[in-house]
Amino acid sequence: MMNQMEYHNPVLLHETIDGLDIKPDGVYVDVTFGGGGHSREIIKRLGDGGKLYAFDQDQDAQQNSIEDDRFTLIPENFRYVKRFLRFHGVKKVDGILGDFGVSSHQFDVAERGFSTRFESDLDMRMNQNDSLSAYHVVNEYEEEALRQVFWQYGELRNAPKIARTIVGDRKETPIKTSEQLKEVLRPFLPKHREHKILAQIYQAIRIEVNQEIEVLKEFLLQTEQLLDVGGRLSLISYHSLEDRLVKRYIRNGLFEGEPEKDMYGNFEVPFKKVGKLIVPDHKEIKQNNRARSAKLRIAERL
Repeated sequence: MMNQMEYHNPVLLHETIDGLDIKPDGVYVDVTFGGGGHSREIIKRLGDGGKLYAFDQDQDAQQNSIEDDRFTLIPENFRYVKRFLRFHGVKKVDGILGDFGVSSHQFDVAERGFSTRFESDLDMRMNQNDSLSAYHVVNEYEEEALRQVFWQYGELRNAPKIARTIVGDRKETPIKTSEQLKEVLRPFLPKHREHKILAQIYQAIRIEVNQEIEVLKEFLLQTEQLLDVGGRLSLISYHSLEDRLVKRYIRNGLFEGEPEKDMYGNFEVPFKKVGKLIVPDHKEIKQNNRARSAKLRIAERL
């Protein structure tokens, strides 16, 4: 079995768990179990009457399950968090943790296709049973749909040209591997910025494959119903698209626009933010380079 710390070095570990303000007999949810680093820290702080439920749709994460009567690992996408907690008889919880990054394990296993470092088939599925893969996005999406993916999720200015080039190239032969895709994209990868642009393109495809933005929105909307008054949200984002949604939802209970006012002219919002935005210090980034873009936001249910 793979060592948990090799699987994923948990980012902002103590800050995230401190943010949950754990009650020993509380009920908590870790919706991004991965290597179980955050979950193990939560369990350390629970008493005999506490309970932790964790979610992870990635089959590889199941091998990291924790042998503890207070722990239950649910092998599902966290977009279904409310449904599966209900299945386990849970209607209200005291805290919810989410660490939305791709795990180090997913990046480091070449055949998963998440990393630009390896030659691999185009995959990028967090749930290996899903039908939509990077191959389907690259080879079967219409040009306009591809353009939208690169523009919205990769924030790439030349999204139209990238989409046009891929569509033109795949007419000759399907683009099956990361190296083939890199060759097709070569005109858009100047030497000094190759890694950055490639990372943006990969991010865009990955977000589309795993419906990450829709999943995050669906999840956030359920937290309002699941959290007891005084319950905490502790959420780590890794790119501006996610962080923007989390920030707006904590502030307004909405993703766009302003919340409604009550009869006294006060905004009706479900959460109040706790403290300021937390980012990793230089020491943590030095130890774990993937922490460099992490942003932690904490909120309390009103």
